[in-house]
Amino acid sequence: MIFINASKCLILNFKITKRNRINMKISFLFFIIFFLILGGNFQSFFSSLKEYIPILLGLIMFGMGLTIEIKDIKKICNKPIFILVGLILQFSIMPFLAFFLSTIFGLKEQFILGFIVLGSCPGGTASNVITYLARGNVVLSVSMTIFSTLLACFLTPILIYFYGKSFVEVDTVSLFKSTFWIVIFPILDGIVIRKFIDENKIKTFIEYIPKFVEIVIALIIAIIFALNYENILKLNANFLTVVILHNILGFFIAYLISSKLFFPKDVQKTVSIEVAMQNSGLGVALSLLHFEKLVALPSAFFSLWHNLSAIFLINYWNYKK
Repeated sequence: MIFINASKCLILNFKITKRNRINMKISFLFFIIFFLILGGNFQSFFSSLKEYIPILLGLIMFGMGLTIEIKDIKKICNKPIFILVGLILQFSIMPFLAFFLSTIFGLKEQFILGFIVLGSCPGGTASNVITYLARGNVVLSVSMTIFSTLLACFLTPILIYFYGKSFVEVDTVSLFKSTFWIVIFPILDGIVIRKFIDENKIKTFIEYIPKFVEIVIALIIAIIFALNYENILKLNANFLTVVILHNILGFFIAYLISSKLFFPKDVQKTVSIEVAMQNSGLGVALSLLHFEKLVALPSAFFSLWHNLSAIFLINYWNYKK
């Protein structure tokens, strides 16, 4: 599976072959395993890279900005109900599930806060290609990713404060500033810069973004692994259960509501994918910037799991079809 920030033109111009689908499914997992091995064997080095995580995530967001074409977003805005419902589900279901599940399973406060941070984040950057592989509505997926990411600048700090204030003092202003500089600013930079670069040159550059994003996300996970190596070995089944249920219930509830609203099948798939797949990279960055390193673990584990579950879901949908 590939982590990718992609616009409609990039995804739809990608040649759909069986080989491409297989490569896209295993690529991310390969990088994760490779960097986890490195992180476990060179803990000191990878731990020292902690301060660069916001910069790395900012580069991913800059790549997203470069791939955005406003004309494609305008097309999907002709049916805003799909985006509106998706965004409401995104910022209501996932933070609530994060708080509810981590609490009833009796996780320690650092992990509860970590899941709250994760659940309050926008849709994940992997969702665009997962939607493509699942034969969903790719333009809707890209649009939802963009809008949820922009809204996160305001909603993520508010949601973290609302659900996390009983566990720790939450500085919403500081969270807002971090989210702006990590997410909004680089995206806007990418959009503006694209207007001044030749279209043929930018398309050539965009082709390299998927692999770059794969490596960066895997590197971030390896850093968290190195920082929490001893704590990871002590994780219990309850922690892993919450990671799994948070994602699976997000898929199920969003898909169920979309079907009850009689959305087209491709839209049902897209909304469920967008809602259930979080921007775990942002969760890691915010956790490390504003809280302690243990708080970043839920986002790191979720990053691996939500790609595995998405692969299973794609195979199920394709088999069912």
